[in-house]
Amino acid sequence: MKLKIKQLATVQTGYSFRSRLEASKDGEVAVIQMKDLLQDNTVGCKKLVKIELETVKEHHLAQKGDLVFRSRGQITTAAILLETPGKAVVAAPLLRIRITKPDKILPEYLNWYISQRDAQIFLASRAKGTLQKMISKQTVEDMEVYLPTLEKQQHIVDLANLSARERAILGMLAEKREQYISTLLMQLAKGE
Repeated sequence: MKLKIKQLATVQTGYSFRSRLEASKDGEVAVIQMKDLLQDNTVGCKKLVKIELETVKEHHLAQKGDLVFRSRGQITTAAILLETPGKAVVAAPLLRIRITKPDKILPEYLNWYISQRDAQIFLASRAKGTLQKMISKQTVEDMEVYLPTLEKQQHIVDLANLSARERAILGMLAEKREQYISTLLMQLAKGE
């Protein structure tokens, strides 16, 4: 079964600030920006900039399970909020995707799906702009997603996470091996 994202979730444009963000020690509202989206497609909540924002409507606040979509730039993937960010808003040009049909799709699965080849081809074919690629809210809403059972979705997410961990471990192993060989070769060069 395939459904469009708009049949499974709401897509909301990020909060638009009229001026440059001014960090404030007394700020009560955190702002999720492009720099907070990590390489593993999660949102890093530890270094969110806090600002003073007098009125922020409830529907603008981000919550655990929301996806934050990169709508500008060369990378058109999403990042998932794995923890509650407290009182936080997603800044424009990012888009916030919130699942409305948890009985049909897991947020982690949608996050994984958006970075897959089929989804990336769809997004690339509808990107606007030459230097700065832009993906519209409408494009994200119209993207179709294959929907296996929730159980299969969870298996896919678990396997993808294991695969990512394996890649990270293999990368660290290769780096350690390179350091070891380099040290051995230097010892040989010095005649030790």
